[in-house]
Amino acid sequence: KKDIPAVNFIIHEIHCRRNIEICPYCSDSIPKAEMKNHIESEHVQVTCKCRMKMESSLLKDHEASSCPLRPVLCQFCDIQLAFNKLQEHELYCGARTEPCGRCGRNVLLRELQEHPRVCG
Repeated sequence: KKDIPAVNFIIHEIHCRRNIEICPYCSDSIPKAEMKNHIESEHVQVTCKCRMKMESSLLKDHEASSCPLRPVLCQFCDIQLAFNKLQEHELYCGARTEPCGRCGRNVLLRELQEHPRVCG
């Protein structure tokens, strides 16, 4: 999968056929001696804590960006909770009130950022 000078092509092709394999899963060129390790480390099926099955190489990205159990912070109270619990929590949490330091009125937490524009 690389450009080879025509002068070296036959020697290179012999070397590749003897020493390199194409991974059946990702089509990368892998040294034959490392193929078993490559498959075990990159393509073995693992189960995330959310019970979704995937290749081990995809687990880190899944846990960081799409796992429903990934940890996230509530925008109102900075408590860390699972992503799939965030919406329910924020509905309750954002409905709490805090007194405004300027007008003394109780303001919903979810409206606290906008309140200074209409305060007083």
